Amino acid sequence: MTRIIPFVTRSGKSEAAGWLTALNGVLAPHAEIRLLADVSQADRQVTELAIVANPDPAELLLLPNLKWVQSLWAGVERMAAELPPSSLKIVRLVDPQMAETMSEAVLAWTLYLHRDMPTYARQQAQQRWQEHDLKLPEDQTVTLLGLGHLGAAAAQRLKANGFTVQGWSRSEKTLDGIRTFSGEAGLKQALATTHIAVVLMPLTSETRGLMGKEALAALKPGASLINFARGPVIDDSALLEALDNGHVKHAVLDVFATEPLPAGHRYWTHPSVTVLPHISAPTIKKTASQLVKRNVMAFLNTGEIPAAIDRSRGY
Repeated sequence: MTRIIPFVTRSGKSEAAGWLTALNGVLAPHAEIRLLADVSQADRQVTELAIVANPDPAELLLLPNLKWVQSLWAGVERMAAELPPSSLKIVRLVDPQMAETMSEAVLAWTLYLHRDMPTYARQQAQQRWQEHDLKLPEDQTVTLLGLGHLGAAAAQRLKANGFTVQGWSRSEKTLDGIRTFSGEAGLKQALATTHIAVVLMPLTSETRGLMGKEALAALKPGASLINFARGPVIDDSALLEALDNGHVKHAVLDVFATEPLPAGHRYWTHPSVTVLPHISAPTIKKTASQLVKRNVMAFLNTGEIPAAIDRSRGY
């Protein structure tokens, strides 16, 4: 018998349709994924599993026997915060391809800063022909702030490309061939020698605003910053101040406290900011669907729920 599994999302019609095609392509004939609006009342009453992408919490309440949700995103802190405390388990997407995609983005934008592309872009706008000295990658210390699955992969990719790489995490971690720091004292120590800082940590109550005035001041003068994590990890006012006074040379920002970034925000026109529309590591439907299939089929066959996040920590 084909099981009906609701898909609960606030994504646009085109995005939702693409996911339905990808998911049903791998789960048929064992399960059929339908938008919640297309799921009958009878099926809603018995469903124990939903697939979600930025779901409306009110819609999940329409599934009274829901036990767990499979997220199509790696980041689930918004969902963990929005959903009412309950026994509902949230399973995040852990896709090895996402780590590969993110490490590629980290390398690309690190090279962008290393090769001083923002300066050359400004010179082009001024029709100014001027060469600048180029440092060797080994003379550039890149610090990964966050050493989870994504941070660890990015660190190794940067190291393979010749950069001096170090990492920081809230709790102590070790990475082969990478100098690591932890805790509040470790953060300041790591930032003091950093030429390029890459933010890859999850958003939690402990990391919200972590890169504030004090942390930014601890950066080596003239350092640059990349944020591929979540917008609220950085204090926007503190970053703008550091950019204005030149303590931070340039910031590549892919994530923001409000997305899309509102029109008129200073980041759009700041000469020392590169704005990206949250594209550093998008979920790849082809690989993600296979991972969802594995989790869904295990549950349908055995009743086993995959490892879920710690709701209190948000990841």
